[in-house]
Amino acid sequence: MLNNSKNVKRIISISAAAVCMISSLRVAPAAYFEADAANELTAWEITEEMKIGWNLGNTLDAKASDAKGNELASAGLETETSWGQPKASEELILAIKKKGFNTVRIPTTWFQHLDSEDNIDPEWMARVHEVVDYAYKNDMYVILNLHHENWVNRSDIGTAYGEMKPRLVKLWTQIATEFKDYDQHLIFEGMNEPRAAGTPHEWWGPQDNEVETINKLDADFVNTIRSIDSPYKDTRLLMIPGYCAASDVSMISLIDVPDDDYVAVSIHAYVPYNFTMNPGADGFHETFTDSFSAELASTLDGIRQTFTNKDIPVVIGEFGTSNYDNTEARVKWAAQYMTTTKKYGIPCVLWDNNVEKEVKQTGEAHGYINRNTLEWYTEPVKVVDTMMSVMNDSSIVWGSERHLPVIAHKSLDEGTAFIDESMEIDASKSKTYENTTPGKDMTWAELEGKEVAIKYTGTTPLLAFSDDAYGNWTELKPYSLDEENGIAYYLVSEQLPNAWGKSTDSIAHMQARTEKVTTIEKIVLLDAPEGEIEVPVDKTKKFKTDITNAGDADYELTICFTGTGADGKAGGTVGFMDGEDWKQVDWTGAKNADGAIIVTVPMDKIPESVKQVEIQVWWSDDETLDLASAKIEKKAAETTTITTTEPVVTKVTTTETNASTDDKDYVAGDANCDKAINLADTVMIMQALVNPDKYGLNGSDASHITKQGWANADCCNKGDGVTNNDALVIQMLRLDLIKSLPTIYAE
Repeated sequence: MLNNSKNVKRIISISAAAVCMISSLRVAPAAYFEADAANELTAWEITEEMKIGWNLGNTLDAKASDAKGNELASAGLETETSWGQPKASEELILAIKKKGFNTVRIPTTWFQHLDSEDNIDPEWMARVHEVVDYAYKNDMYVILNLHHENWVNRSDIGTAYGEMKPRLVKLWTQIATEFKDYDQHLIFEGMNEPRAAGTPHEWWGPQDNEVETINKLDADFVNTIRSIDSPYKDTRLLMIPGYCAASDVSMISLIDVPDDDYVAVSIHAYVPYNFTMNPGADGFHETFTDSFSAELASTLDGIRQTFTNKDIPVVIGEFGTSNYDNTEARVKWAAQYMTTTKKYGIPCVLWDNNVEKEVKQTGEAHGYINRNTLEWYTEPVKVVDTMMSVMNDSSIVWGSERHLPVIAHKSLDEGTAFIDESMEIDASKSKTYENTTPGKDMTWAELEGKEVAIKYTGTTPLLAFSDDAYGNWTELKPYSLDEENGIAYYLVSEQLPNAWGKSTDSIAHMQARTEKVTTIEKIVLLDAPEGEIEVPVDKTKKFKTDITNAGDADYELTICFTGTGADGKAGGTVGFMDGEDWKQVDWTGAKNADGAIIVTVPMDKIPESVKQVEIQVWWSDDETLDLASAKIEKKAAETTTITTTEPVVTKVTTTETNASTDDKDYVAGDANCDKAINLADTVMIMQALVNPDKYGLNGSDASHITKQGWANADCCNKGDGVTNNDALVIQMLRLDLIKSLPTIYAE
């Protein structure tokens, strides 16, 4: 879970009394469980018994700071309450168990509690031990980890492996030794969301060397635990994360899972993000739409395809949805989430930070139980009750759909060859069109009732379709993979019509594309497998529309939606390809007196080179909503621009928010004062807003924003202070959607 506090190191002496306390605690487990080697569970049996868990968030993972918000160089037991939570108690854990949770995850930060040689403060170890026992001795499963470690989450993670390994090994050696007699109810998790913190790709798109570092540290963690003398050293369940513990297939597929029967992949899945957490997705929290449902299904199915289908256990160590006063929608989300993960055999651990509801739009209202009164919050408890209802429903069988259905594909020899020669395609050669196979003629009449099989090596290809002029470019991901034989299958008869977005009669070409490097050996058309096949369907409504872009601010694209339903709110986007990049303008709207939703997009937001846009409806109160018309018109004098779903503005409230500078030095948008306006300025503004203690005017980090940079950052609605909109308009400038800064942006 992202948190804005910072990380430091602790230097402390060892007290003899604390050592005695620790020694006495080590023998306690014998009184709790009568476990022996003959009763050891398999990893799959452990994850089934874990069922559903709860996170003790913002407690042992909290960190101490001074009055100015700077993290202290050392800290003691007071860190447990430094983020405003009461001390953990056994009564709290018993209330959690009574509700039906069988697992407690205890996020724990260690680096503030180390001496100069990375020895853990015995008082801190004793307190962690005490909290672990609250759950362990009450026959619950416990996950103990390294959390919010600044030496893990760092911008240079890709080149810092040699520095990181010794500390990771030493910490886990001490922790594993401390709990060596605890049986399989205690689970270790190597790291939490390891990532290149502070970089533009912190949460997406890791570099190869960053992935390599994390995979190596995961292996070091496993090897360390297996080397500690313990009756359970070989059978303790260990959780390893990928880059930032992401849930997307493109990220989790990079995890190098050790060959160990007791290793589970650790994933955090606050999905769909626009529904569960994104404070900027205004209007997208009210309804758990068909589109959100499809996105959740796709994410969870990707986890199944990547891991459980290959008999690799998974634990979703964090999940949840922030409380936007949208209980009904959250309940629907919870029902689908838990039903699917139960069928897939994946235990999920609910994040709880004891924040009942959004005050400012942060996406961080994940409170379910009041830790002071031990009473469940009135609305959030309905979400928990829904989860428990699913877990207690005997008709939903744990792990019953852990493996993908077996599909009886036809042999490649039974099909019609579309391409029958080996060729390499390379994403880096897109300018010469060598990132795709040659475009060959293909019609819907030839595709109907068929699936396409691509035999390949390298990166899994995408299957692309286009019209006569190679327009309406549409890509499909495989719905089934035979990894052993290197064959990807695309059920075009089911997948293509909705993705194509218009009459299938206009389909004219088919080819394969790669996102890295792929060798295509052959492409074959096969008869679709017999019987019903469940293929994830994107329920987003898509309308591909040809435009002639005047490229003039005096014109706008006017879009009209109509439907027969009584309700009338909807949201979506107008997207287009600008070269090789997908760009979009998001919108929300409501029915007018005539029962129509009218959306307008200024034409100067769409580059002149664009000849086609894709109008998408992501969610709608009216399921019958359809596109009635889309046309370019000259703006009326009183016409306003599109109502967009840009981030809700949260202004920084410090005494220096409007720090004065000499206006002659003002360079609109140049937040980092390097005389260039680019993405780095956007990143600096967002860091300063999200984490002012570290990157704000008085931030502790050496790269914090300067007074002049803060003044320069105020480039949208100049004079109103720095907001998310300032970062937005810099991006708009880079995309040529506006011509200069400062600018006025009408929300």
